[in-house]
Amino acid sequence: MSTVLNEEIEALPVAVRRERMLALIAERQFVRVADLADAFGISEVTVRGDLAALETSHGVRRVRGGVLAPTRLVAAERSFEQVSSELAEEKAAIGAYVAGLVEPGSSVLLDVGTTTTAVARALVARTDLDHVTVITNGLTVALELEEAVGRITVVVTGGTLRRLQHSLVDPLATVLLERLRVDLAVLGCNGIDADHGVTNLNLPEAELKRRMIAIADRTVVVADGSKLGQAHLGRVAALDEVDQLVTGESAAADEIARLRRAGLEVIRAG
Repeated sequence: MSTVLNEEIEALPVAVRRERMLALIAERQFVRVADLADAFGISEVTVRGDLAALETSHGVRRVRGGVLAPTRLVAAERSFEQVSSELAEEKAAIGAYVAGLVEPGSSVLLDVGTTTTAVARALVARTDLDHVTVITNGLTVALELEEAVGRITVVVTGGTLRRLQHSLVDPLATVLLERLRVDLAVLGCNGIDADHGVTNLNLPEAELKRRMIAIADRTVVVADGSKLGQAHLGRVAALDEVDQLVTGESAAADEIARLRRAGLEVIRAG
């Protein structure tokens, strides 16, 4: 593993450093102590202390010379291609509704995912839109929008490529975001629940989603019905940190009711 973080890593709060360390472990499944020390610019003694804490809090497995990710951190995420055809009509309806929220001249932050890709397709279909800027960390989203370049300016965040979702994450993905504010952020997720809020399977993506919320005037979460009532490892936001959930016809009525009782505006598209 090459050094992935600059001098700023030394000043990171311990909790943030451990979260990013956990993300690396989840991504690679096995990481050597020496590689973690190099990546974070800290001593191996400090790394071992962090790993001891992560063993208690998240169940990582320390082995001679390194650390293994627990099964629950590495086995559940499926690729973009594996889920792209699931509930396709529902995702299209969600995409059409959310695209209808976008006004000419506005700025939109469009997250990675199959449902956000459906939003991108619906934006292209809206020929009345012009002077719209879309910022995205999703390569599939950017490619969907390419047809509308001229009416829509497409800005890709940059960063490190995640193969499963064709997404760009830290290091470097947040450099651009730190210099922006946008009118609307449209976020995907792996779970949204009345008790646990918005969550994601992948920790680097969860961290980037939090940054997206921070720079947006308004945040809309898009999630097909299978995501409601689900909670995963990476916490993205509490319900009161987002403005609206747009879901689809497969969403269970009782889960929608729970979210609404918790104070979240829920739209069932289609």
